[in-house]
Amino acid sequence: MTDYRVVFAPEANKQLIALYDYIAEAASAAIAESYTDGVVDYCESLAQFPHRGNQRDDLVPGLRIIHYKKRTVITFAVDDEAQEVDIMEIWHGGQQYEAFFTIQ
Repeated sequence: MTDYRVVFAPEANKQLIALYDYIAEAASAAIAESYTDGVVDYCESLAQFPHRGNQRDDLVPGLRIIHYKKRTVITFAVDDEAQEVDIMEIWHGGQQYEAFFTIQ
């Protein structure tokens, strides 16, 4: 079995930076780094098991979601042909990710 390639969309990268900044201000840079590194590692683990999570075709065809530590929602899509996992968005702390997809 070949690992899939995990790709972070620019918006996901921006959200990771914003999450880091939020945690660093609320707690510390070390805690922020540890948490955001954990999010990235969790996303990268999709390379071995890309079809995890819940499929949310009701929002966008092919959209899948997983949760990291119950507080962070990661939205992604799997391209089996290209063997790629596209990390689309990273939502934290009860942000309404569903509303984002329904207004597009």
